[in-house]
Amino acid sequence: MTAEPSTVRDQDLLTRWTATLLAARAGREGPDPAPYGRNLLARWNEPQRRYHTAEHLRAVLDRVDELTDQGGEGGELELVRLAAWFHDAVYRPDRSENEERSAALAERALTEAGLTPREVTEVARLVRLTVTHDPAPGDLNGEALCDADLAILASDLDTYTGYTRAVREEYAFVPDAAFRTGRASVLRQLLSLPRLFRTPYGAAAWEEKARANLERELAELEGGA
Repeated sequence: MTAEPSTVRDQDLLTRWTATLLAARAGREGPDPAPYGRNLLARWNEPQRRYHTAEHLRAVLDRVDELTDQGGEGGELELVRLAAWFHDAVYRPDRSENEERSAALAERALTEAGLTPREVTEVARLVRLTVTHDPAPGDLNGEALCDADLAILASDLDTYTGYTRAVREEYAFVPDAAFRTGRASVLRQLLSLPRLFRTPYGAAAWEEKARANLERELAELEGGA
């Protein structure tokens, strides 16, 4: 999994990865970031992916940048960006331990790549937080990552429909009835959160639209629309 980036967009992501890792190391010596970035890109481009692709990674990184541009939401944003790179780095739709395996990958790779034990622990914690997307009050790093990851829920109708279609394609091995049941459970869990978005900007810009999209999809799954 160390092939060269195959597209200009992949090369752009690799450039962003290198800048992020170097910034996180803050001048400390360490190995060349590029092989780690190529390994991650190869993972994000695996053929079983339909939604959790390099384009999803790019979108999450863009939303972290948007949160930063809209007022600097606080936290250690280079660590948040590294967590974005790792949060779905291990992804098999037929397995339930993807986040844990992704966090373990982050622990191994970032230790080798020159981050401090505290930084590695924080990135891995953030990756594991994407299981629930429910950061504790005051967890600025967690709020930024979770908001960026969930921002797709606030998309326009066509984009949201494309997102749900891609998720269904990733779970093509699941029969329709079982998929509807499982997907509805996920939507209810999200809708039960007091707030989907915890940063001030995310709450203002994305909350209302995301809830409308989730409620519409849930109604459709339950045959109410």
